[in-house]
Amino acid sequence: MRKQMNSNEKMLAIGISVGLAIGLAVSTFFLNSGINEKSITSKTAEKQPMYWVAPMDANYKRDKPGKSPMGMDLVPVYEDTGGGVDEGPGTIRISANVVNNLGVRTVTAQYKSLHNQINTVGYVTYDEDKLVHIHPRVDGWVDKLYVKTVGARVKKGQPLYDIYSPELVNAQEEYLLALDRNNKRLVNAAQNRLVALQLPKAAITALKKSRKVQQNITFYAPQNGVVENLKIREGFFVKPGATLMSIGDLSEIWVEAEVFERQAAEVHIGTKVTMRLDYLPGKEFNGKVDFIYPTLDAKTRTVKVRLRFDNQSGEFKPNMFAQVAIHTSDAAQALLIPKEALIRTGNQDRVVLALGGGSFKSIEVTVGRFDSESVEILAGLTEGEAVVSSAQFLLDSESSKSSDFMRMNHESSIDDGVMSDDMSMDMSEEVISATTSGIINSVMRGHRMVNISRVAIEKWQRPAATLDFMVDEALNINVFNQGDDIGFTFEIRGDDFVIINVARPLERQKTGMSQQTSEEDQ
Repeated sequence: MRKQMNSNEKMLAIGISVGLAIGLAVSTFFLNSGINEKSITSKTAEKQPMYWVAPMDANYKRDKPGKSPMGMDLVPVYEDTGGGVDEGPGTIRISANVVNNLGVRTVTAQYKSLHNQINTVGYVTYDEDKLVHIHPRVDGWVDKLYVKTVGARVKKGQPLYDIYSPELVNAQEEYLLALDRNNKRLVNAAQNRLVALQLPKAAITALKKSRKVQQNITFYAPQNGVVENLKIREGFFVKPGATLMSIGDLSEIWVEAEVFERQAAEVHIGTKVTMRLDYLPGKEFNGKVDFIYPTLDAKTRTVKVRLRFDNQSGEFKPNMFAQVAIHTSDAAQALLIPKEALIRTGNQDRVVLALGGGSFKSIEVTVGRFDSESVEILAGLTEGEAVVSSAQFLLDSESSKSSDFMRMNHESSIDDGVMSDDMSMDMSEEVISATTSGIINSVMRGHRMVNISRVAIEKWQRPAATLDFMVDEALNINVFNQGDDIGFTFEIRGDDFVIINVARPLERQKTGMSQQTSEEDQ
């Protein structure tokens, strides 16, 4: 028994020795080769890229690393692991390291006030409420002119010109004759005539006191201001209705600015404005919109707005050029995203939705107003959702190849009698298509559009209606003819109803009522 144990011990010792020798040899090999167990596990788990793509051009693909035509490193694209959220057609998934390499940044849609500013130009002009035109009411000759230059400052009550008028002379004589006769009625009539001919009150008082007719009558300035235009000289013969001069009060001035037709609805009386003048660099003047003109200029397609500024210091001069900023900030909250996150294609506005877990999808949005930094989203997004604001064009180019640009489980309304907000249904893939039947009323082949009176759709609890349907590019438009009774399947794509399949004509019930709808989800 003892010998047997000794033999077993010898065998065990030999096995241990051999195992240690083999382990030491393997370890030495891996150590000399620079390979360890951790690196082997890492290499085994590491995914191999399917291809490499240019960061700025998704169509430039290569089967190995390299440089893009713009000199940028190609980005590896890995097989979809299915770890991210699936939002239907167009959903793409990329790994975290590719997200970092592309510099993808996201922002969330938030409700904020839209701070818009309309930058335009304007011109300083007279306050027309205080612009006075001087006209004579009699024929006569300008005997003396006291104000002889345009721009001359005048004060209220300052003499402007002397005029000799036979009509004024006769009117004075009639007044004196009435005074001599002591006929109160004639006196009042003669005095009223002198007033109607604009004879100054001081001249009437002097005439009554001196009883002497004045050959030359002096007329005076009715207000303070500057002479805006001067159309007479000494010796001129003038007639009633002629403009002798104009006097503008510059204690307040107007600034007339113009805004484009599309901006007019944003401007209201009382909207704050900021004005700058090249004449006074570095200086700002704050004011408000005083008046919005009711007409649109047909040539420039602009609406004129009026601003009012105090000018007691005389800094503003008529016809000066002004740079005007109209601040149309609205206190109402709007769903906003940065302008750089919006992709505008001309036919469609969209954003790249960040779904989390490396998943992204291009979706269509409806935009409203803009300000200097943000854009209002009217439909397509909800508060708190994340959109891509950097590198979105590369992601969009990949997603848009297969995207339907529609949201899954996203509340929306569909017009034209198909669906409405009061319907308790969500817009998922199961309810964006239906099979029904109807009679073709008209065919517009050039527009690939048909007008069909369809039967009721039980699935959506919608009554029978007459609607316009678009025809998918994959279908032959010539199979549609006016008066045909057809069965068809249509999809809801944005605001359009698109026929994707046409069945053989369906027989109508003998009752003449609308036939039952055979529905089939796509």
